[in-house]
Amino acid sequence: MCHKSFFTVLLFAQFINAVVPSPIPNATQVLQQNASKTFMYTNNPETLDEMLKKDQAIVEGDMILVESRIAVRRSWSTKEIPYVISAELESRTDEILLATAMLSERTCVSFHPRTTERDYLLFKHSHGCSSFLGCIGGEQPLFLGPHCGVGNIVHEILHALGFHHEHTRKDRDQYVRLLPHNIKEGKAKNFNILEGEIYNLSYDLSSIMHYGSHFFSQNGLPTLVPLDENKSTGQRVMMTEMDIERVRRHYNCDAVDEKTGDESDKLKNNVNNKKEETTTSAPTPLHHVDAATRGQPGTGGATNRL
Repeated sequence: MCHKSFFTVLLFAQFINAVVPSPIPNATQVLQQNASKTFMYTNNPETLDEMLKKDQAIVEGDMILVESRIAVRRSWSTKEIPYVISAELESRTDEILLATAMLSERTCVSFHPRTTERDYLLFKHSHGCSSFLGCIGGEQPLFLGPHCGVGNIVHEILHALGFHHEHTRKDRDQYVRLLPHNIKEGKAKNFNILEGEIYNLSYDLSSIMHYGSHFFSQNGLPTLVPLDENKSTGQRVMMTEMDIERVRRHYNCDAVDEKTGDESDKLKNNVNNKKEETTTSAPTPLHHVDAATRGQPGTGGATNRL
């Protein structure tokens, strides 16, 4: 069962605001709406940077490589990730914070504004959405374009934390069928199956890390089709239970929870011990006072018990 929260409600409200036009749109608004719809059908914000950026090696649409895939396959040394939001993205601070909160809400990974940390995420403006894979050290850019919503931001942060796309798993073909004739020329490599840790979790068609059905389509037809006709591939609304569990296992969150629980138990035991010591060291139990004074007011009886 999916975990519903304030963030889910707010995302739904944002979706409604995005798709419902004003009552009487003028010509400019109509053109803008049509242009936006055309953009979303022909391009996905997670594929734009690969097509438009020529100065960086980008694979699978939104994953920026440094030396090789293997070189950047590592997690952060901390579960408390520092970040900086660049000036050009200041107006989108709320969206970025919603994304970080969605991720930290049910995992042990958290985010905080950078102070003096050497390694940190830097949210920067771009054409589309893209990120390095895993921690690369130092200032690590995470790129966001105007069409990158909260779900896209979560997706890119998960790349930065070290997670690959779900559709590249070795067991992919047991759940989806690839349609190569619909894929843009030169982009078939983005659908390659790769070696990687699956954390002993089942394949997740609904993962926020899964490609949508039309990614890199050259003709508007699907490039990935679920073998189960009643299901669809990918979404950018919220993390699934398996997305959450994947983060928890990769960053050993159960051990963190266990340690926190142990510390909590110790604190409770200390409080209980202090209570017992206080009771034992009391000079005269309350029921003895009542017996001696027979409950007379002003002599330590009923009045003093309040």
